[in-house]
Amino acid sequence: MDNVVIEELFEAVGPVTIRRMFGGKGIYARGIIFALELRGELMLKGDEESAPQLEEAGAIRWRYEGKSGKPVAMPYWTIPDEALDDPDMMAKWARIALDAAIRVTQREAAQRKSVRTVWVKTDSGCGRSSRSNQPISDSLSGSVSCGSPVVSSVT
Repeated sequence: MDNVVIEELFEAVGPVTIRRMFGGKGIYARGIIFALELRGELMLKGDEESAPQLEEAGAIRWRYEGKSGKPVAMPYWTIPDEALDDPDMMAKWARIALDAAIRVTQREAAQRKSVRTVWVKTDSGCGRSSRSNQPISDSLSGSVSCGSPVVSSVT
């Protein structure tokens, strides 16, 4: 799909940036990816709030077969048919997709902030940091070796 056509379809959310990815295109507004063009088809970002709306409107969730042979569901849906020929409906769905992308981005940022890195000095003299979700040990005296994750959640 031509970039000019994509820009016109999504003009309701403001200027968009289009980047090549996945053999298709990522479509960004405000620096956040909210839609994809893949194999000539546009897909909108969804989340737990917008997914029921998309499905009710007849949108189909993007799924592919994973390495194990099981289907993997991605957070993108086809554009509801009602929006393909109606600019007002397209604007509505573009805003819904951008709102979903913003919620997901904010949630991910909050999760990253809820974990802080702790540096550990061990008896062997080496220190490591980790961003795993393992709770910090109450007693670090000699029980932590190099490479052991030591992270605490910020409360």
